[in-house]
Amino acid sequence: MGFAGDGGVCALLRRAEGPEERRLLELFSYGLMALGATSALLLCFIPMPYGRYSSRRFGWLLPARPAWALQELPSLLVPLGLAACGGVVAAARPNRVLLGCFVLHYAHRALIFPLLIRAGKPTPFFTFVLALLFCVFNGYLQGRSLTTYAAYPPGWLGDSCFIIGFLGWLIGMAINIHSDHILRNLRKPGETGYKIPRGGMFEYVSGANFFGEILEWFGFALACCTIESLAFALCSLFILGSRARQHHKWYLEKFEDYPKDRKIVIPFLY
Repeated sequence: MGFAGDGGVCALLRRAEGPEERRLLELFSYGLMALGATSALLLCFIPMPYGRYSSRRFGWLLPARPAWALQELPSLLVPLGLAACGGVVAAARPNRVLLGCFVLHYAHRALIFPLLIRAGKPTPFFTFVLALLFCVFNGYLQGRSLTTYAAYPPGWLGDSCFIIGFLGWLIGMAINIHSDHILRNLRKPGETGYKIPRGGMFEYVSGANFFGEILEWFGFALACCTIESLAFALCSLFILGSRARQHHKWYLEKFEDYPKDRKIVIPFLY
């Protein structure tokens, strides 16, 4: 079975298109919100088995670089494949711009970020599989919405919702990348152990990289104005907010001189 022929993947996607699939995407979106809320609740009791919390209890330990690249790759490839099969909706300029924002984020996360990892802690197999499945699911959810169902009025790229949302997405992505850069360069060559991150948004919150990504996806949701993008933003808030709280607690226990006025993930608020 080919990709674009009469019996190919694109033909199957065209046959699936319609009110029933649209309703299914909405149900998937509510499921994504529930998944985020449930994960946040579980993370109150079980640390995310990743990075400093990595453990063999959650399966074989995989090398950080290839594990990260492979788990993030579906969120890049699935939307691109859907766009290749797309019709009038996928060809509309607002849809191409918005899908481009999503794809650009994951091009960085799947292709560039792994190469920048410096001897990262290995990833448990269980964590890798969960992340992989999430990226397949969310890649399809966002990609299918923007290539098939999200219709925008003329001039949407000049609308205040898009402009404010796009700026939020852009600033959030910049904060996320800059915060990751600070974390990577905490230790000089040959040094071991952990240090207090300083500079950038780390002066305000313990989870500066998480704050950047949360801002990025809420900006994306505002620019898209779809239930699918809102679900992703809320899921990110639930999960990344919980991870930031774990980090904040760990820093306070690890370092006596950790800044007491530093918030968890939302500057000045939380």
